[in-house]
Amino acid sequence: MTVRKAWIVATAVVGSGLAFVMLLVVGVYVVAGNLINGVGGATKALAKGAVPAAYSAIVQKWGNLCPALNPALLAAQLYQESGFNPNARSAAAAEGIAQFIPGTWATHGVDGNGDGVKNVWDPQDAIPSAASYDCQLASYVKDVPGSLTENMLASYNAGSYAVIKYGGVPPYKETQNYVKTITTLEESFAAPVSRVDPSKQAAGAIYYAQKKLGTPYLWGGDGTAADNGRFDCSGLTKAAYESVGITLPRVANDQYNAGPHPKRQELLPGDLVFFSTDPTDSRAIHHVGIYVGGGYMIDAPRTGAVIRFDPIDTSEYFGATRVTEDGAKALPTTV
Repeated sequence: MTVRKAWIVATAVVGSGLAFVMLLVVGVYVVAGNLINGVGGATKALAKGAVPAAYSAIVQKWGNLCPALNPALLAAQLYQESGFNPNARSAAAAEGIAQFIPGTWATHGVDGNGDGVKNVWDPQDAIPSAASYDCQLASYVKDVPGSLTENMLASYNAGSYAVIKYGGVPPYKETQNYVKTITTLEESFAAPVSRVDPSKQAAGAIYYAQKKLGTPYLWGGDGTAADNGRFDCSGLTKAAYESVGITLPRVANDQYNAGPHPKRQELLPGDLVFFSTDPTDSRAIHHVGIYVGGGYMIDAPRTGAVIRFDPIDTSEYFGATRVTEDGAKALPTTV
C-alpha cells in the first residue's frame, strides 16, 4: 500500500469536491510518518471523560494517595477489574467495582464516604479501598528491587509475599499480564501533556476505510458476507484496524481506551474520533470515525446513509484516541 494508491482510490469515489481533504491526508501522514522519535507524555490528571462522571472526582482524589499510584493508573485498574461496573461479580466471588474478595474486603475495606458503613458495592467506599489497599501493598514491597508501581500491582494480583519471594514481579503468567495490562491502559486514562506518537498502522487503516466509501450503513454490520459488506460506525473502525493487525473491541465506547488521547489541535490521520451526548463520560460515546485531516473523518453515520466524509467539529465531539497495538491488546475482552 502506498499513500499515492490511497489517494487515487479515495478521489475516484468522492470526486474532486473533497480532493483538498485527501491532499491534506497525504501531507499530514507524510509528516506523521517521519515522527518516529517523538516523545509522548502523560500527567497525573485524567483524560477527558475517560472515567464515568460519577467516579471521576473520587478517582482523581484517591489516585494521588501515595507515590506508587496515580489517578490514571487507578482508573486503569478499575477498568481492568470491572469495566467501572459497581455490580460486577466474578466466578471467584470477587465483588464490586474494585473486585474485592470477601476476606480481603473484611480486612482492607474502608468507609470512604464516611456514612459509617463499609460497602463493597458502593464505589464511594470501594474506590478509596482499592487505592488504600494499593498503597498498603506498596509499603510492603518498598524495598523490593524494580518498579514500585509494578511490584504494587503484582502484589494486588498475587500477594506481596510472592513479590518479596521473587524479588520483583513473580514469574506467574497471570500476574505478569495483569501488570503489563494495567500499566499499558494507564496511557489510555491519562491526559497527555505533550504530543503522542503517531500509530504506524494509521495509513493502512485509512486506506481500508477509503475503499469502503459509498457502502450503505448497517446497524451491527461488520462488513462480512452475511452483512453484504456493510458496516456500522464501530464495525468500520474495527475492520479498518484489523486490516493492519490491530484488534479493537466491537463497540465505540470501548475503542476509546485503545491508546492515548491527543488534543483536538494535535489530531493526525488515523486517529479515532468519538462523539457523545455526555461530555463527561466515555461510556456514553455513541459514534466513532477515522480522522483523515482538515477537520474531516470517514465514518458510517446512520441508517439510510453511506460511508462518507463528515466534519468532526460538531456539538457532540468528545475526543480522540491514537490507537496503539499495546493499548488495544490491553483492553479486557468484556467490560
